[in-house]
Amino acid sequence: MAAALTHLGAKGEANMVDVGDKAETTRTAIAEGFVAMLPETLNMILAGDAKKGDVLGTARIAGIMAAKKTHELIPLCHPLLLTKVSVDIEPDHSLPGLKVTALARVTGKTGVEMEALTAASVACLTIYDMAKAVDRAMVISGIRLVEKTGGKSGDYRSTGHKAGA
Repeated sequence: MAAALTHLGAKGEANMVDVGDKAETTRTAIAEGFVAMLPETLNMILAGDAKKGDVLGTARIAGIMAAKKTHELIPLCHPLLLTKVSVDIEPDHSLPGLKVTALARVTGKTGVEMEALTAASVACLTIYDMAKAVDRAMVISGIRLVEKTGGKSGDYRSTGHKAGA
């Protein structure tokens, strides 16, 4: 039997989940996303030759800032006092393109999956924005939760989908 949707009331109305009685635990989430691009675009970004500036550094900062604003972007998300957010961006020459990995951590009463997913998404969007002048055909894909730890529902580790799936 599928779990009930926690953001819906008895009559189907939207509602913010009451986490008041939950235990405070350390919760961590890792999300990823991919930006596929022309090999020339990847080389330009890695060489630091983009006209808009440091693509990777800007995307990291954008992802971190986005994680901190998740509750302002996604309806019914709780504002969290994040204890850590990191965004790592690595070249993936098999795409070709970039792999973005975002980690969010909190000691609190609710999880940080949405914060990690938001960080990965906005970092990918920032990469696109900063390089679109030379490659409008870039493709953002594979944004997903990779892993989460802590909380009542326990740990989760993805075994499935890859970029573009």
